[in-house]
Amino acid sequence: MTTPFLARTLGLATLALALGACSGMSTRDKNTAAGAVIGGAAGAILTGGSTTGTVGGAAVGGVIGNQIDPKKR
Repeated sequence: MTTPFLARTLGLATLALALGACSGMSTRDKNTAAGAVIGGAAGAILTGGSTTGTVGGAAVGGVIGNQIDPKKR
């Protein structure tokens, strides 16, 4: 096995487990998680992969996602 194949396989397995864990989450929890993922990706892109930018983006995205309430629309 090559390292990229192993990394991809482990990444997909982790993703499958993480998505399975979301089944019992409330809407607010799901919004928080989605915001953190989107914010982390945006932070990584905007800072060229900087750890600080990724973590900061995830934190800000998580807070924004947590404050989104579909019932208030």
